[in-house]
Amino acid sequence: MSEIFDFFFAQYKTYSTTETALEIIAVVFGFLSVWCSKKNNIWVFPTGMISTAIFVYLLVQWELLGDMMINGYYFIMSVYGWYLWTRKVDNIPVTKISRTTIKEQKISLFIFIATLLFVYVIYTAFNKWNHWVAYADTITTAIFFVGMWLMAKRKIENWLFWIVGDIISIPLYFYKGFTFTSFQYLGFTFIAIFGYYAWKKNLNKTQST
Repeated sequence: MSEIFDFFFAQYKTYSTTETALEIIAVVFGFLSVWCSKKNNIWVFPTGMISTAIFVYLLVQWELLGDMMINGYYFIMSVYGWYLWTRKVDNIPVTKISRTTIKEQKISLFIFIATLLFVYVIYTAFNKWNHWVAYADTITTAIFFVGMWLMAKRKIENWLFWIVGDIISIPLYFYKGFTFTSFQYLGFTFIAIFGYYAWKKNLNKTQST
């Protein structure tokens, strides 16, 4: 049993109690955020902001530049999404669950490519191309940037990006030594799958009426 425990959590021996506690708190609020998103609930944004703010702090301490940028972007897009989801005209919500238009698909592709270029420039400036993890981080950063933008716009396709990004992140964070965060992404994957079908059901119901 001790061997199994060490396999998953031995790396935490080098972390402070504060860092470990903050990671757990961030994971809890991360789960709450994704669960609220699945439920199409506005609390997806404030809970997500708490989680991402904590992760930005931790990732700066751990010198994980790519992950820090992802969470910093999440925080900014959460503010934007919170505004869009609460905006109403004549007491009717403006941003409803919908599918992406051709224009939005082109914007998504632009965000993906622009993110790859942006991360490349940042990683080159800080000499971070010294491990295969950097390349994986670049891909996941681009995937999550598009996913977060689509979620803020309440587009059902956002879940597809989350699912792919989450699946990649599970072994990636475990390899980096963040077991709790790895477990978080495992849970995120299942919630994202259910979230996609829940939003699809909502969308079909809306279209039929």
